[in-house]
Amino acid sequence: MSDAVKFILAEQDIPTHWVNLMADLPGDEPPPPPLHPGTKEPAGPEDLAPLFPMNLIMQEVSTEPEIEIPDEVREVYKLWRPTPLYRARRLERALDTPAHIYYKYEGVSPAGSHKPNTAVAQAYENAAAGIKKLTTETGAGQWGSALAFACQLFGLECEVWMVGSSYDQKPYRRSMMETWGATVHRSPSDLTEAGRSQREHPTGSLGIAISEAVEVAAQDPHTNYSLGSVLNHVLLHQTVIGQEALAQMAQAGEEPDVVVACVGGGSNFGGLAFPFLRRVLRDGARTRFVAAEPAACPTLTRGVYAYDFGDTVGLTPLMPMYTLGHGFVPPPVHAGGLRYHGDSPLLCGLVKAGLVEARAYRQNETFEAAVKFARSEGIIPAPEPAHAIRAVLEEAQAAREAGEERVILFGLCGHGNFDLSAYDAYLGGQLEDPQFSEADLEAALASLPEAPALT
Repeated sequence: MSDAVKFILAEQDIPTHWVNLMADLPGDEPPPPPLHPGTKEPAGPEDLAPLFPMNLIMQEVSTEPEIEIPDEVREVYKLWRPTPLYRARRLERALDTPAHIYYKYEGVSPAGSHKPNTAVAQAYENAAAGIKKLTTETGAGQWGSALAFACQLFGLECEVWMVGSSYDQKPYRRSMMETWGATVHRSPSDLTEAGRSQREHPTGSLGIAISEAVEVAAQDPHTNYSLGSVLNHVLLHQTVIGQEALAQMAQAGEEPDVVVACVGGGSNFGGLAFPFLRRVLRDGARTRFVAAEPAACPTLTRGVYAYDFGDTVGLTPLMPMYTLGHGFVPPPVHAGGLRYHGDSPLLCGLVKAGLVEARAYRQNETFEAAVKFARSEGIIPAPEPAHAIRAVLEEAQAAREAGEERVILFGLCGHGNFDLSAYDAYLGGQLEDPQFSEADLEAALASLPEAPALT
């Protein structure tokens, strides 16, 4: 296999269980719990019941090391899983690096990204619980597309609030959702109190879209809310990615020195990294982990570690996380899936513990990396994983300068076939480089809710 380019598993190799990293977290104290937004007391399963089915709530709070994947979910996974692992040999030559670069490609799913891994699981559990409709938000449209696809498979209605800037930039994502039967609204909309209260932010944000979707779900007992990232059960479902990658790296006969993935809410990063992180925590493996995010929305690199709402209006529980303030509306960068003010509490805890390194990149340098990748490997990346590719180029250059055969694994979480307007802007020299300012940071600190301090 010394000259192999892709590493393929069979359908019987689809994981039978999801990996729950909650069972392996470092330290003697449990992670800080989410808090009820009114009482500021720890939120229990009953507080989540108006939005989620009980099986998903139990996954959210579970400390079991593994959770079995239902047969019905694994059967749907066969439509695209296992996904391929590639050795980026042409990119290695283009970079003149001794590094060995591998990427796990999730763009082969029907929706073109990693998001169906959890959308299918969530739609299945909601349908089994008798729910008739799911509401959700979407940034660039990958999550909305995935949930629309999953709802169609399990006979559920799907209503999506799409962040305004992405709604305008990516009309074919909207077409994809509607083809699968979903109803799609531009957010902020005039259909909800939350949307009407945010009219001064016409480009929208994931926080605003979450508020709208939660508001509608909370008013109808036959409707639940579905979230595409951030929460424990969402990251749990994505660990099929990393488990397959472990087996495929064994096929290649190599161990990654560094695992890289982009971060918006944390599901893509957690899905690839958590099975590898478990080996660090249990067995002392020496793998490094790099989380790449936009300089325009630098949650992990410049955010404040504090309790904050997961949405803009303040309808969700308070979550312990790095945050830019729930009122922060990021500039309309093309990586719409990364425009979120917070991050997964589980991932934030790992960053705080020093187990994950976070780096922020400007928009133009990420597209420069994406074009270099496309011209060597052929796949046009989505703007979100272009951030990971930027970090990979840094790692490859460092390996060249050190004369090391460093092994790099990164997550190519989706293709950019619906993002060509962004590539047009970059290739035409019209792409902006907005960054998070000190004034933005001060505003974020001022907007934090009253809650117990985190240490």
